Amino acid sequence: MGRAFSNSYLAGEPAAHAFFASRFRDPAERIAGARLAAGRPTPLAVLQVLREQQASLPPSPARQANLDALAGKTAVVVTGQQIGLFLGPLYAFYKAASAIAVARAIEAESGVRCVPLFWLQTEDHDFAEISSCTVAGRDSQPVRLVLRDESGDERASVAYRTLPAQVSELLDGLVEALEPGPAAEETVALLRAHYQPGRSMAAAFAQVMAAVFAEEGLLVFNPRDARIAELAAPVYRTCVEDCETIEALLHNRRDALAAAGFKEQVAVRERGALVFFHRGSATGPRFRIQRKVNDTGEVSWALAGGAEVVRHEDILRTLAAEPLRFSTSALLRPIVQDVLLPTVAYVGGPGEINYFAQVGPLYEHFGLAPPLLVPRARFRCADARTRRWLGQLGLAAADLSLPKDELRARLTVPLPEGAADPKQLRALVESQIVPALDRITARVAAADVHLQRPARRTRDSLARGLERLIARYARILVERDETILGRIRRLELALNPEGVAQERYYSWPSLAGHHGILGLKRLVLEKLQIAGAFVTDVQDLQP
Repeated sequence: MGRAFSNSYLAGEPAAHAFFASRFRDPAERIAGARLAAGRPTPLAVLQVLREQQASLPPSPARQANLDALAGKTAVVVTGQQIGLFLGPLYAFYKAASAIAVARAIEAESGVRCVPLFWLQTEDHDFAEISSCTVAGRDSQPVRLVLRDESGDERASVAYRTLPAQVSELLDGLVEALEPGPAAEETVALLRAHYQPGRSMAAAFAQVMAAVFAEEGLLVFNPRDARIAELAAPVYRTCVEDCETIEALLHNRRDALAAAGFKEQVAVRERGALVFFHRGSATGPRFRIQRKVNDTGEVSWALAGGAEVVRHEDILRTLAAEPLRFSTSALLRPIVQDVLLPTVAYVGGPGEINYFAQVGPLYEHFGLAPPLLVPRARFRCADARTRRWLGQLGLAAADLSLPKDELRARLTVPLPEGAADPKQLRALVESQIVPALDRITARVAAADVHLQRPARRTRDSLARGLERLIARYARILVERDETILGRIRRLELALNPEGVAQERYYSWPSLAGHHGILGLKRLVLEKLQIAGAFVTDVQDLQP
């Protein structure tokens, strides 16, 4: 299957450079990138749409200043995410904070005005992916709030989803789930002000995100606008007309990635044009289009997942007249982004870094220079009680992501009277038994060359057997202590629930409702100031 490209990229390995140069660590590259981006003017239509969209957000002098700056020589740091319920998973919030930190850092070192922008991925139609919010409840158990799908059209872009009356019930459920206090009250109050029945999900998300980062001037952009689609139309047309060429380029890149040991993040659809077609109208269901050629050489386009086929001429005619009836795929979105904006850097998560490895040929085909690809900062929050329990068990927060057996082996456990300490037993094996095994097997192997392999295998087998025996003994000690088991379960729920990173499992209200909106933001931005905007290691937050 291969390994994830993102791991190699973040490690700065040469193998990743062939597919996407790891330039974000180099100040000289960042400065050059900022100057290059600032030399590309933002299209007037984009500025107009941005002005209108920012006017609908909570007021912010800093946001207005950033918006005004875009009319001049200014670079943009872009990040983006689906419009999750109640601001979605924590990592969406961390992406926005990372974009702000990266923009500040590049501006400081380059002298080029640089502004952060959050791209709302409203073209997507996967409602299930954005319809839930999970928070840690008052008893530390996860509470999942789910918005029912009442639209009846599972293929419509989420840009056109409106909040049903049920959203008020979910906000009441959020109140019941969060620990009472000022932090919970202000978090729910902000959400209630914007997540209202009848309002679009995109507007609610944008308004809350803008309110949280009002002081930092974060711009929020929704690409589902006819004027934006008109600017993107030449890209869509190229994807349709050069379908075969682009598919070959992407297949070649896939093969090159596989040869280097990397797996493909986004599967390239056979005869696909990298664009979606919205049937009937811009608000209608969206379908991938796949190229078909009949026996006479006539080209048409099948709507993947449906029975309809559209003539090639009709696709081009619709694109010219109604470009908003087209939208991007995951691989095409970065291209459209960089056609519309003077992007110096894109801040993305591991999955996005993986698919940027695939889009190099697309940048070349469209004659664009790719932006810096900066990893979003990753965080793990451990409050005072969690840290106290970790200390009592002799663990670090990172240990909770270890396999179960390895985690149990690291515990500091109160020993029953007369019981041996597993750590002392391991030390005994390392200091006395293993050296003795080495001496015995060395003497046996020295007697006959044919005994060398059996001696080595016996030595390794005995050492592994002793380690397994001690590990089993250590687990039994842990499992007999209900207090310790309870603390481990609570720690796992807090830091690595169901084996999933905290930032991917819990939603923004889980931490904001405990530490406060400004308190959480301050904690994250201060950590980024200390660790640096381009940090790649998981950062521990300790409120």
